Amino acid sequence: MLAEAIILAGALCGGFVTGLSGFGTGLTALGFWLYVLDPAIAAALVVTCSVIGQVQSLCMVRRAVTWTRIWPFLIGGAAGVPLGVLALRLVDAQLLKGLLGVFLVGYAGLMLSLRQLPVLSAWGGRLADGVVGTGGGMLGGLSGLPGPLPTIWCGLRGWRADLQRGVCQPYNLVILCIALGLYAAQGLLTGEVWRLTLLCAPAMMLGTFLGMRLYRRVDDRQFRYLVLWLLLASGLVLSLSNLTRT
Repeated sequence: MLAEAIILAGALCGGFVTGLSGFGTGLTALGFWLYVLDPAIAAALVVTCSVIGQVQSLCMVRRAVTWTRIWPFLIGGAAGVPLGVLALRLVDAQLLKGLLGVFLVGYAGLMLSLRQLPVLSAWGGRLADGVVGTGGGMLGGLSGLPGPLPTIWCGLRGWRADLQRGVCQPYNLVILCIALGLYAAQGLLTGEVWRLTLLCAPAMMLGTFLGMRLYRRVDDRQFRYLVLWLLLASGLVLSLSNLTRT
């Protein structure tokens, strides 16, 4: 019972963060799930639950979706996902998540310490967008965490909250669906994963709904700082959860 309560708490918190910011199901939920689940099962559960949250919250920002901005991210991400799934058998996923946590803490801490957040505008153009998309795709295939890199990059672009979500959420959804298909092809979506997905779905949807309600009260500046605080918190959770398992 305690394990199931922890799993449901992770789904609720992951859904809330997704509804509020457009990303973060895995970054939030893994802080709970890695204490009670095998890492391989937790990674697969992140993908299935993230799809649920993204589909639900994407409805809110559908008018901000701009395909001319999204396609470089999607092409890069589609190329990166298979590489990430392949690396599942070659790379220590827990170590990678720990390193990602350290990076997120360092980046978010630095940005929050600045008096004015930097804006790169169109630096690097679509090529840079595609490279970031590839990195996010690899992380999505390896650990079910495609969101951090594109989210950081869109923040550095200085895009408005609805525009940032209009790019990142369709990207996350597509990458997660590709990862889901590849996980299924490799037999990683076991009966236990589907059982846990059904268990988590109601809590995930409730959390996403509550997060979406709060998002409507946040302006662009508040949203950018909110994302940084969420990245900082997620980095701390990933780093600490990795330390407790070593």
